[in-house]
Amino acid sequence: MSANAALDRREKRAVFSLAGIFGLRLLGLFLVLPVFSVYAHGLRGAAMHPALIGIALGAYGLTQACLQIPFGKLSDHIGRKPVIAMGLLIFAIGSVVAALATSIDGLLIGRVLQGAGAVAAAIIALTADLVREERWTKAMAVIGITIGISFSVSLVLSAPLAHFIGVSGIFWVTAVLALLAIAVLYLVIPSSPAKFHRDAELNPAMLRTVLRDGNLLRLDFGIFSLHTGLTAIFVVLPLVLVDPRHPLLSLADQWTLYLPVMLLSFLFMVPLIAIGEAKRKLKEIFVVAIVLLIVAGVLMAVSYHSLTMIAIALFFFFVGFNVLEASLPSLIAKFSHPGAKGTATGVYTSSEFFGAFCGGLLGGLLYIPESRNYSVIFWVVTGIFVLWLLVALGMQRPRYLATRIFTLPTRQNAGLEQQLLALPGVAEVAIFADEGAIYCKVDSKVFVEEQALVILQAAGA
Repeated sequence: MSANAALDRREKRAVFSLAGIFGLRLLGLFLVLPVFSVYAHGLRGAAMHPALIGIALGAYGLTQACLQIPFGKLSDHIGRKPVIAMGLLIFAIGSVVAALATSIDGLLIGRVLQGAGAVAAAIIALTADLVREERWTKAMAVIGITIGISFSVSLVLSAPLAHFIGVSGIFWVTAVLALLAIAVLYLVIPSSPAKFHRDAELNPAMLRTVLRDGNLLRLDFGIFSLHTGLTAIFVVLPLVLVDPRHPLLSLADQWTLYLPVMLLSFLFMVPLIAIGEAKRKLKEIFVVAIVLLIVAGVLMAVSYHSLTMIAIALFFFFVGFNVLEASLPSLIAKFSHPGAKGTATGVYTSSEFFGAFCGGLLGGLLYIPESRNYSVIFWVVTGIFVLWLLVALGMQRPRYLATRIFTLPTRQNAGLEQQLLALPGVAEVAIFADEGAIYCKVDSKVFVEEQALVILQAAGA
């Protein structure tokens, strides 16, 4: 199997369609992020219970964290497409509830329902069903890029859309997009029997191994901290920009802040990631990115009354954020044990969504509308990032290993695992008879795949 093989036409159609569904759903969740707090403060009951504003902003994360793994396991039994369609329908219903909400309670219910359409695990599993094992990394890269684009586009388009169609209009648009995604699911994406993939799905048997790994736990805490900070910041940042005491930028013009910040942050993020991977300095780049988050938090806390300083702070924040969003999944793959990447990724993703919920909860509980104590939230978020930095410093340097998956020979000999381990560049080997697969963690710069194939062919002869 060649790790560099390109996706064929059928695989491209499946991967890009599934990535589109993934991206549109996240676009619907993130589009309201820059305008949510301003909108929610005008709803009935918000003045009496201001904490519910932050909770409603992050509420989708709680149901996402709780339901994504059960939805993924359900897709093993009743099929990927029915589960994905059900999740998208729940998401559309949640969007409609949020669009029709006239109270903060109704908006909270809508956001909870949006998160309950937890189809991420099922989409990844369907991708694994439709793409050959050696092309799995490329497929996940397409989905990862789509997620990053969706988040960036949402920040830029949010305020102009809210200006022209209102925040309720944004919720209506996301409901329609979710229904269109169901049509794409059945009309464009090929069908395939559900298969279990350890690199794509959570395996309960590997859960203890993952939860006892200190490096993986550090990464889980990292993604939790990152999304806690992101959501908490956006509980108050929109309010800072339109604060009537010192208005900085009208809602309709906020795209002029986010567009250049996002473009510049991507320009600086790409070389940092390239250096980290090519020079094998990923831990150093990782730590630098967290430091950038800390600097951004301090700047926001002390200079939130200045639009220029907010722009600079957001630039630092999104350089760090984009580097970490790109490098954290790579680190999960590098530290995970053979056959445990799906489980490690499931725990990691649940930590991410739970962080979004905790960020909304934190911002909602800390923010006091009467005193407009913006700096308190920014300082608390900075403190979370400092704690993350201390935790990250204890992380081991990652081994630059990739996963190679081979078909298990029908007639295998007892020494197969040791023969593979003896090959140059092979660090770990795990054989799973139930899946008929061999998972190898290898150094791609040293490992010669043909040598492994020779051993496997001899074993099956």
